[in-house]
Amino acid sequence: MKVRAEELKKAIIEILEGFNAPLEEAALVAEGMVFADLRGVDTHGVHFLTLVADRLDAGMIRIPTQLEVVRDEGATALIDGGDGLGHTAAHRGMEMSIEKARQFGVGAVTVCHTNNVGSLAFYTMQAAKEGLIGVISTNGAPAMAPWGGMEPFFGTNPLSIAVPAGLEGPVVLDMSSSVVARGKIRRAERMQEQIPLGWALDKSGMATTDPGGAMKGTLLPIGGPKGYGLAFMIDILAGMLSGSQYGPAVKTFHQPLGPTGVGVFTMAIDIERFMPLLQFQALMQAYASSIRASKKAEGVERIFLPGEIEAEKESRSRVEGVSLTPAVFARLNGFLENMKSNLRLNEVQAS
Repeated sequence: MKVRAEELKKAIIEILEGFNAPLEEAALVAEGMVFADLRGVDTHGVHFLTLVADRLDAGMIRIPTQLEVVRDEGATALIDGGDGLGHTAAHRGMEMSIEKARQFGVGAVTVCHTNNVGSLAFYTMQAAKEGLIGVISTNGAPAMAPWGGMEPFFGTNPLSIAVPAGLEGPVVLDMSSSVVARGKIRRAERMQEQIPLGWALDKSGMATTDPGGAMKGTLLPIGGPKGYGLAFMIDILAGMLSGSQYGPAVKTFHQPLGPTGVGVFTMAIDIERFMPLLQFQALMQAYASSIRASKKAEGVERIFLPGEIEAEKESRSRVEGVSLTPAVFARLNGFLENMKSNLRLNEVQAS
């Protein structure tokens, strides 16, 4: 089922306002959710409204989000997310990082006591669109064992880096430390689909294609010990350094078991402190062209830059509509009906 992006954003804003979010916060969070769905990352899109509603019912999320700047010293700062909406906290963290990078050349801001922030590319592209390099990482609830173990200890602990590249648009890396994000396991479980071998182990430590078994077991890190090391360091930067939770102490956002204790690390780098931005962008464009022109493996027609597949999906979705599952479509309309809203999502009819 497909819905026009602007129609979807209006509906999310109205639902979030019904959850007591002020208009400015509702619009920001809606933009982040629609961004994820436009780019085909539906595990981080409007599906999360259901989880927000469940946490509200359980009294385990605070809306409106009350951010507090705990420390602000030179190129660094620490924000307390107030156990509110993660999008709001991460956006402010990157915003402050950008401000500090303009002043000091680099800005680094951590966030403690927040919740799931959705698609990380949403924040790094804030910086890239302003001609800076953006970096963000966040930790999460245990989903992946240390290398050699079989008991979940780390979250999938994702990382995103976005770089401005002139006419290319931002080049964006957005990846988890595990072979696959846990949201894809959950999605496969909801859709009653099998997962590929190599994604996860079951609770007995055996490779599995059953998403239910994977949810009870552990995801596998990318590159074996390398992915484990990456998850380890992201947990330190986002969780321990921010004064938030880390390791197994982080709780899942998907069940109302208590405050998640998620931490976030954001950083922005001012390219102009190293070379003129236009020179850097010209180098990036030439670099991208040389990668695309490099010799391709057998059967490969095209080499993509990081984030290019998602960017092209976004362009198509803005024309054709945002893809939603029937269940999510119905749930959103259910929220609107319960709020006695005049809005209702309508499916885009294929021409």
